[in-house]
Amino acid sequence: MDFRIGQGYDVHALAEGLPMVLGGVRIPSQTGFVAHSDGDVAIHALCDALLGALALGDIGHLFPDTVERWKGVDSTELLAAVLALPAYRGWAVVNADITIALQAPKLAPHIGAMRSRLAEVMGISPDRVSVKATTTERLGFVGRREGCEVWAIVLIERK
Repeated sequence: MDFRIGQGYDVHALAEGLPMVLGGVRIPSQTGFVAHSDGDVAIHALCDALLGALALGDIGHLFPDTVERWKGVDSTELLAAVLALPAYRGWAVVNADITIALQAPKLAPHIGAMRSRLAEVMGISPDRVSVKATTTERLGFVGRREGCEVWAIVLIERK
């Protein structure tokens, strides 16, 4: 069997009055992500992990923020596009593990929805998608509520 592991990381600043979308789910919040797309930092990290598993670069290379087509795009479209790349023919996602560092709002009530939405887009069952949320105990830019950072790891296998 042929397996590959990919790791992704992304960060976005927070600002008042913007929507907060994480893992394909709209989260009620007074702040949201500053970004060219919808700013779904969790999906961006996941895309980078998937691209990394096959040494295909990063989402900034595939979906540059200088292209109008990607302005405000739903990041689930980016995730679907990554998995539709010719290089992904013959490969399947085994599992994904995502850690979100965000001081507020609390994400626990939304974890199940994120897992389900991500699994749906990747074509796997939700029990193969882990989403964990943590704070930074008020330390650093995350603790000061200036931004969010996300780490993602995926395992893929050749079908």
